[in-house]
Amino acid sequence: MTILLSALVLGLMGSFHCAGMCGPIAVALPLHGNTVSQKIFGGTLYNIGRTITYGIMGAVFGLLGQGLHLIGFQQKVSVLMGALMIISVLFPALFRNQYSLDKSWFSFVGKLKKTIGKMFAIRSFQSLFFIGMLNGLLPCGLVYMAIAGAIGTGGVAEGSLYMILFGLGTIPMLLAISLAGNIMSIAVRKRINKLIPVLVVIVGLLFILRGLSLGIPYLSPPKQKIEQKFEKSLQSEAEELHQESKGDCCKGNIE
Repeated sequence: MTILLSALVLGLMGSFHCAGMCGPIAVALPLHGNTVSQKIFGGTLYNIGRTITYGIMGAVFGLLGQGLHLIGFQQKVSVLMGALMIISVLFPALFRNQYSLDKSWFSFVGKLKKTIGKMFAIRSFQSLFFIGMLNGLLPCGLVYMAIAGAIGTGGVAEGSLYMILFGLGTIPMLLAISLAGNIMSIAVRKRINKLIPVLVVIVGLLFILRGLSLGIPYLSPPKQKIEQKFEKSLQSEAEELHQESKGDCCKGNIE
């Protein structure tokens, strides 16, 4: 539970970073409608689109973490992901993009931006939703840290929920920016941005503690408890699949 809550806090605090990086997109959003309520609805759709993309990404990377758990690496992965978060703060130069967006696989980012630009010309609620979904795919260091957290959760549902909570945490700030423009001075944002690396380190430490299984309630549960929870999750999934296959079999007999 502590790990999942850390995703929400990371989103809330990280949204001040988003104000600088994604703020221009939020300000330029072609909010559909003439009334305030319509504009709020449009801005909310945009942010829901982003959050859905994050949730899908969380499920994919959570599946990766689950696979690593099956071969006995989950605790090591949790420690590794936590260490990666801390290293990214201490040695940011190691994580800088050294490739131009017009080279290699990074070229898709340029195409993605062009697609988003075209959708800006379409003033509708549907376009705002899809702009949000596409915007969720744009490169972002903070999102990468959240993805590391999703891998560390070790489950599809947990990874998806982790990223959804992260996305929900970013909504208040970005929605306010899209409605009111740049509502916060650069000086204030700079002060808050200085706290974000500290928060990333704290989240990283939480994942390391979780992986070490020190027996600390809520923070570092014992290894046996983690394994029991994981086995229970797998058993539940197996039972659901069995029920589905049984239902399909009965349906075939009836036909």
